[in-house]
Amino acid sequence: MRYIERILQPGETVVFRGKLHWIVYVPAIILLLTALAALIAFTRIKSNPIQMGLLFVAVACGFIGGFGILKAWFDRWTTEIDVTDRRIVYKTGLIWRHTVEMNMDKVESVDVDQSLLGRLLNFGNVIIRGTGKGIEPLRTIGAPLDFRNHVTAR
Repeated sequence: MRYIERILQPGETVVFRGKLHWIVYVPAIILLLTALAALIAFTRIKSNPIQMGLLFVAVACGFIGGFGILKAWFDRWTTEIDVTDRRIVYKTGLIWRHTVEMNMDKVESVDVDQSLLGRLLNFGNVIIRGTGKGIEPLRTIGAPLDFRNHVTAR
């Protein structure tokens, strides 16, 4: 059961469910491709000192890339970004949970930052500013403009 389903108030409905974009996997994938390239070069080069360096690079990049894939998957799996008709709820973590909630009537503005790549692949960072204090930046979320529209279209 999702976190939002456990904390909904009577009569409250979820209007939008956001998630982290798949782009969070890219750094780990680049490391894994580097490991593969180093491993291929290791099999083709016959100089012993260079071979050992390539083997070290392949193992290190493979280990770090594999860990990065697991971390990105875990972060996507444990992060919930929801907009209800009354509030915005952001939750990360499984055992050590971090949650932030803001009532819709406290939202002053919603800022969306997208790079060129973010615009092409539909991801970006969202900053929600509220009275007093805002929600921390929501980084690399998918469909940030849809998220903003659901927050501002009350």
